[in-house]
Amino acid sequence: MKLEVLQNECFYHIYNRGINSCTIFSNDENKRFFLKKLKEHLQNVIIIYAYCLMDNHFHLAIKVLNEAQVTQKFSNFFNAYAKAYNKQENRTGSLFEKHFKRIQLKDENYLRNLIVYIYQNPMKHLQLNFTKYPFSSYASFLSDKETLLPREDVFDLFSDIENFKFMHLKEIENLTEFYTFE
Repeated sequence: MKLEVLQNECFYHIYNRGINSCTIFSNDENKRFFLKKLKEHLQNVIIIYAYCLMDNHFHLAIKVLNEAQVTQKFSNFFNAYAKAYNKQENRTGSLFEKHFKRIQLKDENYLRNLIVYIYQNPMKHLQLNFTKYPFSSYASFLSDKETLLPREDVFDLFSDIENFKFMHLKEIENLTEFYTFE
């Protein structure tokens, strides 16, 4: 399988899961550590437009800033996380499926839909309301706290903050017949 090369100024859906769908986050501290390592390894190489961490997989919507370094930086990041997780869990071997998946986004509509899709993961997999899920970037976009996330770029992508909220809540209405929420 030939992997797509990550290119400067392009947007991508980056995702992966545990090998054999195993758990990659045993607790909230693992998720916080993953985000910390993500920032340490990739802060000046990518811009994160959305993320969501589930127990056995994760999703990122990113823009590449440095194609010369991005693949190696991702590799270092995943290796650092897997090594720490394996030590904590007293396990050996691969944690993630062989290669992280990457899909280049061809237009802004695809990026908008991907962002909404990423935030729907807690509903689809855990039947939780995504607006309260602590391990996605949705709440960070709406908070007043300082963040490295590109708030204005994302809001502009949806026209404004109100449409950003509307598009996400509209999707909840479309899914409520299939899911229940806590």
